[in-house]
Amino acid sequence: MKRRLSLLFASLLLAGAAWAAPAKSAKAPPPPQEIVLRHTLAGKPLDALATLVVRFNEEEARRAGGGGRLVLEDGKNQSDRMPLPHLALFDRDDALALFGTRPRFLPLHKVMAAGDQRFEAERFYPLVREAVEDLAGRMQALPMGLSLPALFFNKTAFEKARLDPDNPPKTWWELQEAAGALREAGYACPLTSSRFAWVHVENVASQHGEPIVTKQGKTEQLAVNNLVNVKHLALLTSWYKSRYFIWSGPGAEGDLRFASGECAMLTGESSLYVRIAREQPDFPLGVTVLPHYDDVYGARPIQVLPDGAALWVLAADKKPERAIIARFIAFLLRPEIQREWVRATGFLPMTPEAVAALRETGGNPKLLDQAERRLSMSAKEVRRTKSGFGKSRIRAILDEEIQFVWGEHKPPKAALDAAVARAKPILTSLPAAAR
Repeated sequence: MKRRLSLLFASLLLAGAAWAAPAKSAKAPPPPQEIVLRHTLAGKPLDALATLVVRFNEEEARRAGGGGRLVLEDGKNQSDRMPLPHLALFDRDDALALFGTRPRFLPLHKVMAAGDQRFEAERFYPLVREAVEDLAGRMQALPMGLSLPALFFNKTAFEKARLDPDNPPKTWWELQEAAGALREAGYACPLTSSRFAWVHVENVASQHGEPIVTKQGKTEQLAVNNLVNVKHLALLTSWYKSRYFIWSGPGAEGDLRFASGECAMLTGESSLYVRIAREQPDFPLGVTVLPHYDDVYGARPIQVLPDGAALWVLAADKKPERAIIARFIAFLLRPEIQREWVRATGFLPMTPEAVAALRETGGNPKLLDQAERRLSMSAKEVRRTKSGFGKSRIRAILDEEIQFVWGEHKPPKAALDAAVARAKPILTSLPAAAR
């Protein structure tokens, strides 16, 4: 009897000890691998990107074995520009402002292969793909923030100047007449521009059949000192002296001056339309195609060059990082995701699948037809510096030389000749993948 009581007492003690002792917890899963994406967006485009990142992170959290997590980083308010983020959505012309340097990047096609994600460059529109290709035709980044050059105008200003807002200028000569009428109507800034080198050098050349670069053996040479570009810069110089054209800066500085109503017309990026229209400006907003010269033989006004921000992979040395980035790229390429992105931002659709998705949900048929016609054009006729250090450095040279023109230190021909000479060592010294 005593033995049975002792055993019972012992078992109760053991049970109590087991109850009191904390149970061994299961091994906690490792925290998700964070991928930093630096950007320069604001307003609706930022809201759209943040929404997509949240959705991607939710999908990653449900992955078997755990996934990654994207973190957005505001490049405009970043006090410490180093270390480099894994990803960056930006225009390479803005690299110095965003990073303090021109960072190297990992080619997109290599990242997708390392992440075991299917990636077909042929899915993209030819001109969209060409904007981020190297000389071998391989895509270096995801062209999700591209625009076409466009002419914006303040319809109220046009009416005050007795101009027809339903018939905006189609040629540069008509734009000159409009600028003169606006000046006489009291507008101190009839016309300004953003992204000057892209709009007024590269696209003017492209519209009139002039190559931006020419091939000399195995190397390239800048060719912007052609007759059309010299003629155009000379015309703008006369406008600058007459106060028809106001220089705002080489980047996007002119956007705000137009959006505020200070300037009556602006040449800039087509995506600006969505950003301004949603802020409900104090004037009805007009937008039309970039003007051209109708007295140049063979001019093709539609032959304009998409450009702008792309998603670049900057610092992803580890295989898990590349795998997460590759999955994010694949996520962004889904037709329904592209549709949402294009509608929210005004950026160009990257693929025919995106345009089809926009059509199915009530996108403007006329605008979609125009965009598709332009983007589907063969890229074989396009001769410009390829994506990489070369393009952004050459644009910086063009901006510097054009500043000499406004300051009356050089005539247009001499400035463009100097840009060609200064660009030569850049194009000859860079490896093909970096041009």
